[in-house]
Amino acid sequence: MGSTEDLDYPQILFQYTNGFLVSKVLFAACELGVFDLLLESGEPLSSEAVAARLGASPIGMERLLDACVGLKLLAVEVTREGAYYRNTEISNLYLTKSSPKSQYHIMMYYSNTVYLCWHYLTEAVREGRNQYERAFGISPKDPFGAMYRSEEEMLKFMAGQNSIWSICGRDVLVAFDLSTFKHIYDLGGGGGALARECVSVYPNSAVTIYDLPKVVQVAKERFVPSEERRITFHEGDFFKDSIPEADLYILSKILHDWDDDKCKQLLTKIYKACTPGGAVLLVESLLNEDKSGPVETQLYSMNMLVQTEGKERTPAEYSSLLQAAGFTEVQVKRTGKIYDAILGRK
Repeated sequence: MGSTEDLDYPQILFQYTNGFLVSKVLFAACELGVFDLLLESGEPLSSEAVAARLGASPIGMERLLDACVGLKLLAVEVTREGAYYRNTEISNLYLTKSSPKSQYHIMMYYSNTVYLCWHYLTEAVREGRNQYERAFGISPKDPFGAMYRSEEEMLKFMAGQNSIWSICGRDVLVAFDLSTFKHIYDLGGGGGALARECVSVYPNSAVTIYDLPKVVQVAKERFVPSEERRITFHEGDFFKDSIPEADLYILSKILHDWDDDKCKQLLTKIYKACTPGGAVLLVESLLNEDKSGPVETQLYSMNMLVQTEGKERTPAEYSSLLQAAGFTEVQVKRTGKIYDAILGRK
């Protein structure tokens, strides 16, 4: 067994301690429009040119661009005339608003909502509850109050969720063969990106997005084309209102928002509404059974602490919730991406 001198503690601690600095550099560059400008320019630009076009200080912009170079988000070419910056491939693909795989909106949601809650992580650990009251003056009993605190923030949240499914939506939908399910309800389907992916993968199926009235209204106006006849909408609160009959119910990142009792309540309602031979598909980020990882899911679970009433769970924990509601033949598929799939049958 090696001595403690074998471990590079300073470097490890430096990386962990400065992780929040990396996040803020990324958020600031997105919010200022750095990556969009460099894509639209079609050529590398100096820091002075970027600063002038974005209304920023030359000193501040030069430091921001250099930090982005260090993070491999930008590349720089130094000539006799000075330094010229351009996007890297990853920035063009994920950080520009115009890219089909853009993650810009989820970055803005993290910057404006998630980050503020994490400021009170210590308090969340002490108290065991979300921090919306400290961060936004909103009741901790209203987990979506902060996300929907204004139409602007609601749009950011919905667009951010849509951007996630542009990357991994297909993976969770093909984890199991869902082609036999013709009538599908996407509970909490938000902006409809997963529903659109679903009717693309399974063209003989129809999907109904069930969400709060104000969310449905925005989805209709902003995200789901009116000509997409295979996607319909149902306004309501599925905890309080009835759930119509369907062959398959999709719960994507829903159960992790709630405690076990609330999850059992919802799953029991779904089981009663589900047609014989039907099923429920859970889309969640799964912990290892011994909760040793993955680290991304462990951090998501911390995020559930500061933002919601729920947590991330192991496959066995989700299976137990499904079985308690009456579902059988529970199957788990890890996709190798951010989110995994669990299928329970009636």
